Amino acid sequence: MLVFERRREPSRFWTAITPVLAVLVTLIAGGIMFAILGKNPVEAIKTIFWAPIFDPNLSAYARPQILVKAAPLVLIAIGLSIGFKANIWNIGAEGQYIMGAILGGGVALAFYPLEAWWIFPLMIVSGIVGGIAWAMIPALLKIKFRTNEILVSLMLVYVSEHFLASVSLGLLRNPDGIGFPGSRNLQHYTSASNGELFVGTGIHLGVIVALVSIFALYGLIRFHRLGFQVRVTGQSVRISRFAGVNPNLMVIFCLAASGGLAGLAGIFELSGPAGQLSIDFNVGYGFTAIIVAFLGRLNPFGIALAALLMSLTYIGGDLAQFMLNLPSAAIQALQGMLLFFLLSMDFLSQYRITIKHWARG
Repeated sequence: MLVFERRREPSRFWTAITPVLAVLVTLIAGGIMFAILGKNPVEAIKTIFWAPIFDPNLSAYARPQILVKAAPLVLIAIGLSIGFKANIWNIGAEGQYIMGAILGGGVALAFYPLEAWWIFPLMIVSGIVGGIAWAMIPALLKIKFRTNEILVSLMLVYVSEHFLASVSLGLLRNPDGIGFPGSRNLQHYTSASNGELFVGTGIHLGVIVALVSIFALYGLIRFHRLGFQVRVTGQSVRISRFAGVNPNLMVIFCLAASGGLAGLAGIFELSGPAGQLSIDFNVGYGFTAIIVAFLGRLNPFGIALAALLMSLTYIGGDLAQFMLNLPSAAIQALQGMLLFFLLSMDFLSQYRITIKHWARG
C-alpha cells in the first residue's frame, strides 16, 4: 500500500520543482475547462500565454503592459512575503490597497486644481500611510486581544470596499461628472498624474519602484538583522525570543510593511492606469498577490517571475475574452487553479510516498 512519510527536512528538489509542475498541471486542467466551455483548448491556451509575447501583431502593445500589470502584484507580494516568512498572515492586502488609493487620491483632490511639484510625493506618502493605518487594525487587535489576523484583515477588505463605494458616490465624487459615480480623473491633473516614463508603453514610476523593491527585499532578508529576525520568528516564536526578538514588534513591522507596500501600489495604480476612484477600482490585485507570493516561494526574484506569469494571464485573458469570447470567470478560475495545484503539490516537499507491503501473519 502507499504510505506518506514525513521528511526530516523539506526536499529542496521538490520545493524548487513544484511551482513548475503546478503551472504545467494548471495548463492541462485549464485546457480541459476551456474544452468543457466549448472552446478550442489549444487555441485558448495559446491566446493567453503565447500571443501577448510572441504574436507580432499584439506583442508591441502587450509586452510593456505585462510589466505595468505586474508592478502592483510585485509590490503587494513583496510586502506579504515578509509577513508570511514570519508566519504572520496578512490576507487583507486588497483592503490596504484600496485605502492607500483613497487617502492618496483624497489628498490630490483636496488641492485640485493647484499645480505644484510636491503634490505627487505627498500622494505617495499618504498612500503608504493609508495602507499602514488599515493594516494596523489587525496588528493591534492581534497584540491586544490575540485575535486572528487572517480573519480580521480579510473582513476589513469588505469594509474598505464600502468606503470606496461611499467616497465614489459622495465625498470624492466628481462635481463635473454629470451625476456619474467616481472621482475626477487624475490623469488630467498634471501634478497628480503618474504619467508614462516611455511614450507609448504605459510604463510608469510604479514599475521602477516595484523593481527596486525586489532587490530591497533580497538585501533585507539576506543581509540585514531585521531579515534574520523575520526568518527566526517564522521558524519558532519561542526561539525568536532567545534571539532578542519582540514578537509584538514583529507583528507590527510585518503588517506595516505589507500594508504600506499595498497602499503604495494602490496610489500608483490610481494615479496611473486607473486614473480615478470608482466603485470598481479594485480588481483583485491584493488577492492575486497571495498566489504570486507563494508561487514565487517568498523569494523576491521568484515573486518577480510569478508576477510576470500572473500578469500574462491578465493580458492574455483579456485577449481571450475579446477574441474567443471566453467568460472572465474562466480566467479567474485558471488563476485559482494555479494556487490550488501549487499548495497541493507542495505536499511532496514535506512528505515522501513509499510502498509498503502488508505483513503476512
